Amino acid sequence: MTRILIMEGNTRAHRRTAAKLGVRDASAIYAAAIAAHFRDAGLDIVHAADPGEGLPGGASLADYDGLVIGGSALHAYDTGFAVRNQIELVRAFAQTGRPMLGSCWGLQIAAIAAGGTVGRNPKGREVGFARNIALNAAGRAHPFLAGRPPAYDAICIHYDEVTRLPAQATVLAGNAHSAVQAATVPLGRSEVWAVQYHPEFDLAHIAMAMRHYQDDMIADGFFADAANGQDYTGRLLALHENRHDKALAWQLGVDQQILDDALRRTEIINWVNSLAGAG
Repeated sequence: MTRILIMEGNTRAHRRTAAKLGVRDASAIYAAAIAAHFRDAGLDIVHAADPGEGLPGGASLADYDGLVIGGSALHAYDTGFAVRNQIELVRAFAQTGRPMLGSCWGLQIAAIAAGGTVGRNPKGREVGFARNIALNAAGRAHPFLAGRPPAYDAICIHYDEVTRLPAQATVLAGNAHSAVQAATVPLGRSEVWAVQYHPEFDLAHIAMAMRHYQDDMIADGFFADAANGQDYTGRLLALHENRHDKALAWQLGVDQQILDDALRRTEIINWVNSLAGAG
């Protein structure tokens, strides 16, 4: 049985606040996305942002076939315990030689762990959908992105980005907002396959995340006011419930790369499939 460790990127306090608004834990979202396609996978969660939290059941890092790092509201360039401890766990896991998968926050802390840098994107927040992500030659040849078309959209929410990848890393895809939308990052005896977007998210989750950050969305000019935000996120939720609504999909500008579960989770499926070969 494939056994995967999922690192929760948010602190306990943040998770409690988000839960009151109906936003699930980042690790729970990832676990559900993996379980939907790999029912027999063993999935454990480590809350590395919280002091005193260890691996579940007395396990060791060497007990896992891979590590997954999802999203977080933290900033990878901060120096507090919640950030430092996650970076150190990633570095420690790299010594096992087992593969890692990262989304958004996962890409950013992998880059820092390997010697790169992360900062605020001067273009501001990229939220909802990362549009027109284009594969480069390395991306077209890499198994991580197998099945992705030359250009595609993906669900995202971030305003930090990788500003400098470590020298040994390879960019696989980018778009007009962020030059690094997908990359491989060698680290220790391992390698991280990572994206800046969220293949684990669905329309319902990004809608709830937008509601969670509604004040920021209004301040940034994405929503005119609260009513406008509720209308937009309501349409996202409606499309989540009825993915065959052609008119609504057209109005929101989404296609099967977003609506089809397997296509949206392409990177996750490819990475989990790769674990058998890495064993």
